[in-house]
Amino acid sequence: MTEALFLEAAIKEEQLLEQGKRRLNVSGVLKILGVSRSGYLSWKKRLPSKREKRKRIIKERIIDIYKDSHQNYGAPKITECLRKEGEIIAEKTVGNYMRELGIKAQYVKPYTVTTINSDFSNELKNILEEQFNPQKPDAVWCSDITYIWTYEGFVYLTR
Repeated sequence: MTEALFLEAAIKEEQLLEQGKRRLNVSGVLKILGVSRSGYLSWKKRLPSKREKRKRIIKERIIDIYKDSHQNYGAPKITECLRKEGEIIAEKTVGNYMRELGIKAQYVKPYTVTTINSDFSNELKNILEEQFNPQKPDAVWCSDITYIWTYEGFVYLTR
């Protein structure tokens, strides 16, 4: 969180410089944030913990698996892949990491058959014969059809 605050301060500093105003100094930022100078310096020198290193490695693997799946895999499948590689990790943790990375699985809507194929070749005749400019009004009419999903199934609407 502290890192995010300092990044925000750096962005504001750049905006001030563009406007021709004076730079922010570290002491002023630390005072605004309520952080001691020694705390800031120790945070800056601090090495990442084992937990942070593991988290970074797992996030990289999650991104690799996600890209290999063409952005289709979600937390359950990525967790399964990580476990096959020997990683001990919960699905909830993978989901949280994916949320932090801003990635999520693509939902593929299953294909639904909406029409019944019929052989209309014997019944229908082309009487328009590509003459799209009729000689008088109301000589040619056309229609379109759509379907609406209801709890009983599809209802077809034409107009």
